[in-house]
Amino acid sequence: MAIIKVADEVWVATASLHRRYPDREDYSVSEIVAQAEAENATGAGSLRPGVQIHAYLHCVANRKPNPARLRMLTETSRGRRRLYRPGDDCHPDRLSGASLPDRKALPPAYRELLDWYHEDYLTQGAYGADERGTSLQEAASVWPVVDPLLALEGSGREIWVDEGADAYVRRLREGWE
Repeated sequence: MAIIKVADEVWVATASLHRRYPDREDYSVSEIVAQAEAENATGAGSLRPGVQIHAYLHCVANRKPNPARLRMLTETSRGRRRLYRPGDDCHPDRLSGASLPDRKALPPAYRELLDWYHEDYLTQGAYGADERGTSLQEAASVWPVVDPLLALEGSGREIWVDEGADAYVRRLREGWE
């Protein structure tokens, strides 16, 4: 019987679904659980009880951690999941959580899924670049998160071309007493 973490088992099941059905964006939690049972990564023959709650909550980056801080999956809509990509929405308390299984901790039969993830999955869709790292700094350089308020920086600059901020405030305050 192989020793594999429940979270890694969920990641393997989801990665296997993505690899088998590359045209699909996401999968239901029940599909992920069924795939985990079919993969039988532990060799035990039966599914461990924690697989479903890991697929539903513990591995999901954009849900509040309770208690796990993993970010292996992303909730695309209620009850739907896909593999996490750097730059995806992430609950602030999960920023330090693992997003991938440790290669050495995976059974050898599943290690190629990590290569597939880096070489194929990360380059699909709108994400476009082959990003092997998963740190937040690396992710931000590939997929910067644009804050709509910060994006307004500099807008209306032409209004203030002839007058500085201090002069404007002085002008507004003239006649106040």
